[in-house]
Amino acid sequence: MEVFLETERLVLRRFTAADVDHLVELDGDPEVMRFVNGGAPTPRVVIESDILPSFLRYYERFEGYGFWAAIEKATGEFLGWFHFRPPEGAGPDEAELGYRLRKSAWGKGYGTEVSRALIRRGFAELGVQRVVASAAAANIASRRVMEKAGLALVRTYRITWPGLFDGAEQEDVEYALRKVDWERQEAAGAQRAES
Repeated sequence: MEVFLETERLVLRRFTAADVDHLVELDGDPEVMRFVNGGAPTPRVVIESDILPSFLRYYERFEGYGFWAAIEKATGEFLGWFHFRPPEGAGPDEAELGYRLRKSAWGKGYGTEVSRALIRRGFAELGVQRVVASAAAANIASRRVMEKAGLALVRTYRITWPGLFDGAEQEDVEYALRKVDWERQEAAGAQRAES
């Protein structure tokens, strides 16, 4: 198991070809997929031939970036994934944060815990200057994770995903955090801890 990052309760490790069943189960839950594509399961063949191979290729292209399997330390259970990668069309000084977790992991603070650790690594070790994240505007839980991780709402916009949501337009939100603002947050947190 090639560990990328550890937090208090989770380990992020590289995906392997053996993770197909984990991804099929994750993407097979209509509630997990609700804000991704309206609740439709991702077919196994798509995971085997498209999604998992693209996750694996990331490790070759970008050092320190990619998609990471989230494993609960206490149980060894696969909980989902996080990604931290340059957004399409951006350079390595900007990183996109994303996550997808099993329903059993919701509401336990895992998203915030790992998001903060990824943001810290990006700013402190990878030379990232700005972190962005997006979600469906109606996905209140995901938005709370972004806010608790220190990101702020940048914009709300409408988007049409061809083939998803019956072609209907969806309102999405973008959140962001600049390194300079993260440094201020860290300094303020350290001062509070000292008092």
